[in-house]
Amino acid sequence: MAQVVFPILYTVIFCLGVIMNSLSVCIFCKVPTNTVFIVYLKNTVAADIIMTLALPFKIVTDSEIAPWQVKIFVCRCSAVVFYSAMYVNIILLGLIGIDRFLKIVRPFERSCMDRLSVAKWISFSVWIIIFGMSMPNMILNTIEATPKNVNHCADLKSSLGMAWHKAVTYISQLIFWSVFISMTAFYTIISRKVYESYAKSHSKDKAMRKNTKAKVFVVVIVFFLCFAPYHFVRVPYTFSQSGIITDCAIKRTLFLTKESTLWIAATNVFMDPFIYVVLCKPFRKLIPGFSSSGNSSQEKPINESTM
Repeated sequence: MAQVVFPILYTVIFCLGVIMNSLSVCIFCKVPTNTVFIVYLKNTVAADIIMTLALPFKIVTDSEIAPWQVKIFVCRCSAVVFYSAMYVNIILLGLIGIDRFLKIVRPFERSCMDRLSVAKWISFSVWIIIFGMSMPNMILNTIEATPKNVNHCADLKSSLGMAWHKAVTYISQLIFWSVFISMTAFYTIISRKVYESYAKSHSKDKAMRKNTKAKVFVVVIVFFLCFAPYHFVRVPYTFSQSGIITDCAIKRTLFLTKESTLWIAATNVFMDPFIYVVLCKPFRKLIPGFSSSGNSSQEKPINESTM
């Protein structure tokens, strides 16, 4: 599983991620950054690219193609960068949820969250805070690496490094569940608002309703499918790393479960572009051969110009 199956699965993700995110970058380069929504989407693309570029190092080390010294770089650098970019992505999806809430539920009210400058500063702060919090995980890998201990990244951490690693794990869990709960609340209110709009307009267009459901729930679906499984197993796996769980069979099961759910989380790098297509009208217009003219009438009940 670890040396054959997972490397093949990650290779599939890497190839799809490169293709999808390259297209996304080409399109977003032509989309002006004139809304808060676009600011968050462009930062999401950047996070996806970083996650994608970190995958080859994991692929070659897990499959044992590369020399064992490459594993040192994975433990001390690329893996940390991957996880950091993933949590930046999680927070950005939460910010997109807040933006959707404000635009759909309170379309005529304006707040500081609607300012481009504020959105850019928030995005910049998210990058600085998450990577700043993760930096000690790179620095505190002070144990000398050998071909034996390099197979377990936790064995390269000092006692302080392991303590920091556990603290970051708990903070990461807090970030995920805070975003998940807030997104659930926001999108519940959004869906109620949208269906109330249809009820008032007496619309019976099934295609329109289906289109609206996709727009309302696409972010929540991608978020939950990609990130929830991994966060269910993250804390017990950290216990196995730190020695709280010592049974070998349990540790192996947790490792395989963690790797499986981490692969699911990594699929986010090619799932996010579907969010861009569904929610971002300027993005859709620039996709070759994609016609959005037929969707214009279906977008009115949502009352959002960028959707």
